Amino acid sequence: MKTLVPVALALLTTVSGCMLAPGQHLDRSALLDKNDAESSMVELVSITPKLLAVQSAERSAEQIPDELLAFQPGPYRIGAGDILHVTVWEHPELTVPSGQQQQPEANGRIVHADGTLFFPYAGSVKAGGATLAELRATLTSRLTKWLEQPQVDVAVIRYNSAKVQFSGAFEKAAEQPITQTPLTLLAALGAAGIKTAEADLTGLTLKRDGREFRLDLDALNRGRSNLDAVYLKHGDHIHLPYNDRRKAYVMGEVLRPTTITFKARSISLTEALGNAGGMRQETSDGNAVYVIRGIDDVEQRPVRVFQLEAKSPVAFALASQFEVMPRDVVFVGPADITRWNRVITQLIPTGSLLRTGTDLEADLRTR
Repeated sequence: MKTLVPVALALLTTVSGCMLAPGQHLDRSALLDKNDAESSMVELVSITPKLLAVQSAERSAEQIPDELLAFQPGPYRIGAGDILHVTVWEHPELTVPSGQQQQPEANGRIVHADGTLFFPYAGSVKAGGATLAELRATLTSRLTKWLEQPQVDVAVIRYNSAKVQFSGAFEKAAEQPITQTPLTLLAALGAAGIKTAEADLTGLTLKRDGREFRLDLDALNRGRSNLDAVYLKHGDHIHLPYNDRRKAYVMGEVLRPTTITFKARSISLTEALGNAGGMRQETSDGNAVYVIRGIDDVEQRPVRVFQLEAKSPVAFALASQFEVMPRDVVFVGPADITRWNRVITQLIPTGSLLRTGTDLEADLRTR
């Protein structure tokens, strides 16, 4: 990340031109000159139907891990902290010892930390780890010594033993209990309530048994998702990050240079330019629309510069399908009549935005 701003400004200087002279534009030959140290970090790619097909294939490849889909919950098993209500038909003295007027929990039986509970005439009974049917059978067997053909029923008044934790951009970032009704990820997200304006839908993580699974909700919801087939279990932790770090920048010959905050996986190039008020018709070069990607990861891979020839008849269709990703810089180059000093003026605000984002991330990492 330390190289983010210098590389960004150096790259944008390359995009605008290689000499301080009027009428600058992207010098394709300079970018492709592998003998130049600066241009060797840059890969120039034209936005074509073939490129869009590759993007679409990558997006549709998003799938839910098989391990998550393989988990199928069994019958609910009682755990420590659960409060049970035991009904012995025709024996109210056992069913509601505190009286009918009391709240249900006043007549409940709590499962202790060691998994046992006490019930009159049955004594201390091992309930932890048992299903409701198994506990019912145990109590019936114990009570048979004192009652003739006892009719016993067991229900959970409050579920306290098995829970799933939620954190991040949720309206209710808290615990949700696992009950007799299997809890799906889709139902749990609905109950937690996603802060749609603030959440990063691409970054949902499910931590389970020491492993972390990343789920791109935006991509999954675009296809034939089976999120309703993912069941949660005790100990799962669901985290949904905020989208405040997922930004792209639009600059150059546009009406309003701007910063875009992402709510989903990506936006189209058309939307990005629209958020900036569109291109300046009198000063922009229609064939100099660039999307610069990878300036924050230049040490790992080359920077990619995607070029759209906006004067092409199919340009609108291409722009509406090309995905602008977080950290991208969308740059609209000037026409020949625009002087270099105007380009420099446009570069400074974006350089400041990139520097601010870098400093903020560095500060957060040191805390």
